[in-house]
Amino acid sequence: MVRASFLLIWYSTLAIPAAAIGIPWRLLTGDVVPLYEMALWIVRSGLFMAGVKTEVAGRENVPRDRACIYMSNHVSNMDPPVLVSSLPGRTSVFLKRSLMKIPLLGPAMRLADFIPVDRDGRLDSARESVANAAKLLGSGVAITTFVEGSRSRDGHLKAFKKGPFYLAMDTHAPVVPISIWGTEAIMRVGSKRVFPGTAHVHFHEPLWPENFSTREELMAATRSSIASALPAWMTEPSEEIRAI
Repeated sequence: MVRASFLLIWYSTLAIPAAAIGIPWRLLTGDVVPLYEMALWIVRSGLFMAGVKTEVAGRENVPRDRACIYMSNHVSNMDPPVLVSSLPGRTSVFLKRSLMKIPLLGPAMRLADFIPVDRDGRLDSARESVANAAKLLGSGVAITTFVEGSRSRDGHLKAFKKGPFYLAMDTHAPVVPISIWGTEAIMRVGSKRVFPGTAHVHFHEPLWPENFSTREELMAATRSSIASALPAWMTEPSEEIRAI
């Protein structure tokens, strides 16, 4: 619990001056970059001091001339800080709407144009989230999503949600599949403890929606890319997949 407590204190303490500087600057100028960069520094420094190393491969595969959609698997609560701090450039993120209620962090994420998602299955809510993401892609901001929709409790690759693939097919934004592993041992499911270790983040070659006839074909190709760099045990069918 020592490392987890340290991270919480570190993030909470530094969030106050970052918000005090970054939020007024964003409101006065419309420029979110200082707030975003301060947040990244806080996250990276916290991971480093907690003994969490990140090994990144394939970042050269990310398109440089247009915004893309990052689609990653999800095995640990440690994934968001590890992944977002490894991305080149600025990104928006699909996240649970309830996270927007967290003091300081919630308003900061809202000002950073993070996209709240409701998990109630309502079609109008899903369409609103996709429309907001499409506007951001059009403005040059990348979108990041954990494409399984929620964290895998056993580490196995779960079924993918359809929403991100509607977004990709509608906007023709390139999809960059990402494989992440190692975090499942750093912060285990059901535990609040943080263990030192190495997180692996692998960026795959982009998939261009116009090269696929259907959303399902793009989804299958994305799944194949993500699975190709995961440990073998993670790609075995989960209970969710077996039930389909």
